[in-house]
Amino acid sequence: MNVPVVTGAIVDSPSRLKATTGGLTFQRREAVGSSRALRASNRAAVARGLVTRRRRGRAAGSSPRRRSSLGRALASTGFRRLFVAQTVSRWGDTFNAVALVLLVYRLTGSGLKVGTTVAFEIAPVLLLGFVAGAVVDRLPRRRVMVVADLGRAAIALALVVWGDRLGIVYAAALGFSAFTVFFKPAAASVVPTLVAAEDLVAANSGLWSAAVISQIVLAPAAGALVAFAGAGPAFGINAASFVLSAALLHRLPIPERPLAPPAQHVADVVEGLRAIRSSRFLSVLAGVQGLAALSAGATSALLVVLAQRHLDVGAGRFGLLLAAIGVGAGSGPLALQRYVSDARRPALLYGPYLLRGLVDLVLAAFSAFAVAAGALVAYGVGTSTGAVTYNSVLQATVPDRLRGRVFSFYDTLWQAARLASIGLGGVLADTFGIRAVYLMGGVVLMAAGAWGWLASPAELGLLASDHNDPYAGRASSPAATAAEDGLPA
Repeated sequence: MNVPVVTGAIVDSPSRLKATTGGLTFQRREAVGSSRALRASNRAAVARGLVTRRRRGRAAGSSPRRRSSLGRALASTGFRRLFVAQTVSRWGDTFNAVALVLLVYRLTGSGLKVGTTVAFEIAPVLLLGFVAGAVVDRLPRRRVMVVADLGRAAIALALVVWGDRLGIVYAAALGFSAFTVFFKPAAASVVPTLVAAEDLVAANSGLWSAAVISQIVLAPAAGALVAFAGAGPAFGINAASFVLSAALLHRLPIPERPLAPPAQHVADVVEGLRAIRSSRFLSVLAGVQGLAALSAGATSALLVVLAQRHLDVGAGRFGLLLAAIGVGAGSGPLALQRYVSDARRPALLYGPYLLRGLVDLVLAAFSAFAVAAGALVAYGVGTSTGAVTYNSVLQATVPDRLRGRVFSFYDTLWQAARLASIGLGGVLADTFGIRAVYLMGGVVLMAAGAWGWLASPAELGLLASDHNDPYAGRASSPAATAAEDGLPA
């Protein structure tokens, strides 16, 4: 209770105030003082009420400061380890890729022999892809990733010592790719066991963006290092990155999957192929991926030819075109993870194919550099968001016991069609001109995207009743089951 103070005496009523002072002046002063005190009291009460409501609002979730999806994914110790391990490994990959190409050219002076390096990198995917998927689904995936990292570290160290021999370099390119064939499906398959289903898009976006940004930032540094110190230090950095990645993955907190009973790898491969064929969604996606690779293999490999013959730009401005792709590829996933939490919609999965097809048609139709650069930013966005949604959809819909074989199948299909595309694209460019390559590529890509969008189930749910599998991963929600699909249990 607020009471006025007059000449040191506490007065608890107006009558006593009058009796004490004997005048109206003090009564008025007391009334003014009481009014001011009342207004101050009211302001304090209002302020207390606002604070109380704000606190209640926070407690009730009316205005919470929510953590982003990527922040929630990175809050998981397991995913954080995987993210750091793969990012560090990408750093080493960037130094290795630049050093390998420059070294082969320095040793041979032949563009053809540089291209042979690419052939050695593709061959293991075609030869080992199906087997790798079966191994990833049969053995503990953490062990597969650690062994692959240590194997690649050993190869990188061999290049530090014997990197001046062309045969060793080719063998190293073959070995790097062979171990990567096992690592990639294993890493993609464990993500759903490390993050919640609603954070898959953000997790894959983070992995992709980190890889692209690493390449953009470190590729010039790798080139400078090779120019001033030779390829050896770059290979040493690559070896160290693999060792650090293996150390991080060794303690990756994922459930130990029991070893499957002994069986022939051929039987495992056949089971995976039957699962893909029996699913309407997976079989349509296989066709779309094959057509897309037939288009993208040629258009990506022959971009330098388009720049010189159609856009009429030199090496410097060609670098700007590559940078435009990098800007789109780095920013696309960041925007995707901000607005999309569930990628299991045909529009999100197949829309990027349509965008990339449209870009190819624009590149064929216009020769202005600014138009080409803007189109390639869009191409980078389409490539990166397409890769993120592709990984997220497969992780969310394919049962854990089949995931390695499914990822390996699509990797093998993509590389086979890409290799055929590069050969056909070169013939088409020499016969009809480079614009014909991009016109044909754009039409094929848009046809692939439209087919996938129209032929896939409206909702891409879980593809198998694998709910009793304790290792199926958090992304496999029974509520997302699609009635149109069914894989053998």
